[in-house]
Amino acid sequence: MSAVTCLLWDEKTMFSRFVEECGVTCEQVTPQLLATPFFRGRYGVLIIPTGFANPSYSRLLPALRASSSRIRKFLENGGRILVFGPGIDRKDAYDWLPFRVTYTHRKQEGGIECSRSHRCALLFSEFNLSEIECDGFFPEHEGEVVARTRDGAVLVYKATGKGEAVITTIHEYPSRAFLTEFCSGTSEILL
Repeated sequence: MSAVTCLLWDEKTMFSRFVEECGVTCEQVTPQLLATPFFRGRYGVLIIPTGFANPSYSRLLPALRASSSRIRKFLENGGRILVFGPGIDRKDAYDWLPFRVTYTHRKQEGGIECSRSHRCALLFSEFNLSEIECDGFFPEHEGEVVARTRDGAVLVYKATGKGEAVITTIHEYPSRAFLTEFCSGTSEILL
């Protein structure tokens, strides 16, 4: 049995259905619930979709900031996080993570270079790497670059404690193979 995956968003999205179609149990958690001090869910993976920092799409960024210490502990204890682009030009959009990542919002279509030997390259397995759309890049980060455009990193991997974080600006759903593998496991970590 796999651990439950938590999709953080304001309301139900098609992304949760996509996660479930990959054979992953998915629970959606709203920003209001995440930010409350009494919330204590147990998950293997947190997924934060594209647009999380743009107030036109979501109220998630303030909740992530309010929960930053719980997110740090979640990662340190073995949790996994998959984070997409913030959907707005905010260098501080990832300041709730326990490591440094800055972001520049710039829509890009075209080729990416990918380190095929890294297991996170599986995220792109269903795509033509010369035609992937990204919504920005990471000019500064403390992680390992898995994929980049001519402007900078578009997929960064960071091991943190016993856990791991994958941060990407790809403007597509990840491959089914990646999502199935990344969300597999039996450990559920307190958030």
